Amino acid sequence: MESGIFHTTYESDMALRRTPLMRWRIYLIVAVIVILPFFGNSYTLTLANQIGIVAIGAIGLNILTGFTGQISLGQGGFMAIGAYTSGVLAASLGVPWWLTIPIACVATAVVGTLFGIPSLRLKGLYLAIATLAAQQIIQWAIVRSPLGVDAVVVPPVTIFGTSLNKLRIGPFGGSDFWFYWIIYLFMFLTILFAVNLFRTKVGRAFIAIRDQDIAAEVMGVNLFRYKLLSFATSSFIVGLAGALLGQYRGIVNYERFTIETSIFYLAVIIIGGLGSVSGSVYGAVFMVIIPAILSNLGQAFSSSAPAIARLVPFAQQAVFGLTIILFLVLEPEGLAKIWRDIKDYFRLWPFSY
Repeated sequence: MESGIFHTTYESDMALRRTPLMRWRIYLIVAVIVILPFFGNSYTLTLANQIGIVAIGAIGLNILTGFTGQISLGQGGFMAIGAYTSGVLAASLGVPWWLTIPIACVATAVVGTLFGIPSLRLKGLYLAIATLAAQQIIQWAIVRSPLGVDAVVVPPVTIFGTSLNKLRIGPFGGSDFWFYWIIYLFMFLTILFAVNLFRTKVGRAFIAIRDQDIAAEVMGVNLFRYKLLSFATSSFIVGLAGALLGQYRGIVNYERFTIETSIFYLAVIIIGGLGSVSGSVYGAVFMVIIPAILSNLGQAFSSSAPAIARLVPFAQQAVFGLTIILFLVLEPEGLAKIWRDIKDYFRLWPFSY
């Protein structure tokens, strides 16, 4: 009796999805993503779009923190660079929205690389403080710039000269509907890039630095080059999340990219699973859906039990902190490890022990 997965060719062993069940699971997920916007209402699409943007940002942070071991508390600041670059180019210079996004990604990668220079000498808590300083410096620079505290109003996204709000195909259309396809296209490309990145020399160098940077250097890994490359790659993807958020919301304000944003994204990858691309997506789903459920419960109790409804905002903060503590104590590898254990149980049955 066979128990487990046995490969007889190099092609099957090196495939991204090595079993028929894994491939069918991907087909099912893709089918759900394609069907959802045709049956979901505006609220559902808003949550789905938030999940897509958070997943992209979490993958970017996970490349730096989960795969390379460089702790970062500057996620909010780097997202602000992407959002402001995209927003200002579209609002002030009239650059097409689709061109502002790659420019914003490159600008964020450059800034992230500059702030990654201290990573050669700093690690652990000291590096976290350095990236926290980056968060504060970026926020201070935005407030002191000509933009000031005023929000940047981003022009509506258009396709073939038609605003997304007015673009309809039968009963389907609207900004949320069309942005759904834009966001999930970028999310798909980000996931594909990240998964394949760690099958290359560069990705394996990132992992070697995370596991033991001294041993990696002895083996010939250039720490300075690959740490900077990790910061640049992570910041590029984080800038993409910021640019998409700015274009989707239609308004960019520094208050949306505070230290709380950095902590939120750190919680996403902790709950989803450090060093896991799929874990970043699981964490994004979890961290967007749970507050939405609590908020809906608060609205449900607003008329029948207003005292309970008033406690919901505090309950959200309590659930946020308690969830992080429970995952750190009970399952440090996050939701990705829980899902992996479930799959291993059925794959190895009847010898699951």
